[in-house]
Amino acid sequence: MSEDRNIILKKGYGFANMEWNIPNIPETKFRLGSITKQFTAMLVMQQVQSGKINLEATISDYLPAYRIDIGNSVTIHQLLTHTSGIPNYTSLPTFREISRRPWTVSEFVAECCSGDLEFQPGSKFLYSNSGYFLLGAILEEVTGKTYEELLQGYILHPVGMENSGHDHQQLVLKNRASGYYPTAFGYDNADYSDMSVPYAAGAMYSTAEDLYLWHQALCSEDLLSQEHRDIMFTAHQSGYAYGWWHDKLAFGSSHDSVEVVWHAGGIRGFYSLITRQLDGRNLVVLLNNTAKYDVSELRDITVAILGILHDKPYDLPSMSGLELLRKTIREEGVSAAVDKYRNLKDDTLAGFEFREFELNWLGYQLLDRGLIDEAVTLFELIVQEYPDSYNAYDSLGDAFRRKGAIDSAIRNYQKSLQLNPDYKDAEEKLNAISRHDQMRNTDH
Repeated sequence: MSEDRNIILKKGYGFANMEWNIPNIPETKFRLGSITKQFTAMLVMQQVQSGKINLEATISDYLPAYRIDIGNSVTIHQLLTHTSGIPNYTSLPTFREISRRPWTVSEFVAECCSGDLEFQPGSKFLYSNSGYFLLGAILEEVTGKTYEELLQGYILHPVGMENSGHDHQQLVLKNRASGYYPTAFGYDNADYSDMSVPYAAGAMYSTAEDLYLWHQALCSEDLLSQEHRDIMFTAHQSGYAYGWWHDKLAFGSSHDSVEVVWHAGGIRGFYSLITRQLDGRNLVVLLNNTAKYDVSELRDITVAILGILHDKPYDLPSMSGLELLRKTIREEGVSAAVDKYRNLKDDTLAGFEFREFELNWLGYQLLDRGLIDEAVTLFELIVQEYPDSYNAYDSLGDAFRRKGAIDSAIRNYQKSLQLNPDYKDAEEKLNAISRHDQMRNTDH
């Protein structure tokens, strides 16, 4: 973190590599995920400043091979602000398979960023990695350089960010952190993802020290004029600017707040957050390689740090109960973890916070390990605690389906659809069960 442009704390915690007990240090290189988007936005704005890109021009003005019906209706501004209506490729049902193979930029645009619009461009906000992938393709078309060359030549090299870049799995990268997932049984290595897939939407790596240099550059006209930086940081629908969220954050637990821009980044095994005051006074960078946090937890930590920096009262971030439940499952079993949850969920003095998505994640970890009865027990708890959650019933349906209790699975999928008639996953699972029954009857 920095205050008045001076670094006041840079420190690593935990391990960059658990197999070899290599500690995280300030020079450790972490994958940034969607924090990459602010660098893509900067590259676009540099081309706007030079007159090569117009924010109100359309995709087709720069990518003539793109499908013309959408290309003629979506502007660069809408791509930057997630208001294009172009579907998010990470939401595709086949994304797991898509993410494991290498792609050229043109192949990926054609196959994964050219779906039918979800709404009229400009009418709504819908976070879309596809939009930022397309911005990378547009930058390459306009300049004749690869996205990686632009990143190095227009930002990283001028700023002195020597420990940052576009990640490639095959690179031997000094001080690279490995990515991990916490499970009920310790930590697992994160799944493989080919870095041609996140590309201009999320393929960068960096260090806390380099992101401080980035912050410094954003406080000056070294990369972009004040006029164009003002455009870049202007909030639009849902508070999103160009590659940044524009927001007000409290100072600790006080009623005072400060204007900030921030962005989180999640990519397999990594979750990070960068927050900077628009006046340049403070910067907080949190990078981790255990995918342990979501943005709300990292935000709580950031708010507490801002309280300390501004000499305001602050609360320690609430402790997630996930770690405790994981430990209990590992040492005593699922029934003991359920009992512990019931004893602690309403005990505010204990300081634990339980979240539905974490409990759900824990249930799928049990299911993936083949502990089906245990997963059913945990998902039944989630349904009891969140009776209005369509996702909870869908998850319980998955566990019963794996157990072979098809009637119970059907009831829970139906309940999920009752709560959310637009939930396609439950509908597809019910159809799959119906098709399987028809095939079995035909065989007989």
